[in-house]
Amino acid sequence: MNYNKYLDIKADVAEALKAGKAVVALESTIISHGMPYPKNVETARAVEQLVKDGGAVPATIAILGGRIKIGLEPDELELLGTADNILKASRRDLAHIVANRLNGATTVAATMIAANLAEIKVFVTGGIGGVHRGAENTFDISADLQELSSTNVAVICAGAKSILDIGLTLEYLETMGVPVIGFGTDELPAFYTRHSGFNVDYRYDTATEIAASLKAKWDLGLTGGMVIGNPIPEEFEMDPKVIDGAINQALNEADSQGIKGKETTPFLLDRVKQLTGGDSLDSNIELVYNNARVGTAIAVELSKLN
Repeated sequence: MNYNKYLDIKADVAEALKAGKAVVALESTIISHGMPYPKNVETARAVEQLVKDGGAVPATIAILGGRIKIGLEPDELELLGTADNILKASRRDLAHIVANRLNGATTVAATMIAANLAEIKVFVTGGIGGVHRGAENTFDISADLQELSSTNVAVICAGAKSILDIGLTLEYLETMGVPVIGFGTDELPAFYTRHSGFNVDYRYDTATEIAASLKAKWDLGLTGGMVIGNPIPEEFEMDPKVIDGAINQALNEADSQGIKGKETTPFLLDRVKQLTGGDSLDSNIELVYNNARVGTAIAVELSKLN
């Protein structure tokens, strides 16, 4: 395989890819920007172990010293969780970070790009970005959505982050031709809660069905990814009234403080965590674990088809 010259692929990941075995891509902003230390590193290691337990090889993706790392060593995970010079890397930031040999944690969009360069087809995250509330005035729309329309990587998530306008996010994905699948659900999950009130395009109840749909999509030359919405387990779901109240307060505070652009999501998630007494962080961790289990099962089934 001829990989991009800017990639450093961890040995076990490279071996799995060469052998056609299942590999699961994992993002790194959840480590550097999504959780406090040491919970961030503990969670990252636990997610990698869940992928291994499910029969696949984990490939946590980040940029260190300008090198795009496909799979991280333990000390590199620790660095991401503790260093204060980790930039948040989306599509627009990749060239700058690589050319200047900086450190960056990859968002959904950047992780998809890097995974695609390494020929990894399945990516597990917490929730995708989307159309922000009030985007009709601000035009604040995550680069994740454009990436989903153009990059051949499936994204397993707990739906769109509930700080977003989920209805408009789905409309955008429909316009861009991105299939939105519900895993065992007819509704797109709303991150902290299992229900959003918005239907998915199709419901699948097994990893085998999703793998078959992915293979057919790409065999047909239909460019782009697929959103697989996997609801948070019921026992870890938050009370919708509590989480909605916290989100609305956080949104008002962000507006009054003039917080915009890529700083918005980290601010909102951190403020929601504070307002819920840490309950949102606990739910966030559990939904990522659940996504890792489902994403690994899909990757294993897809590897059998390829």
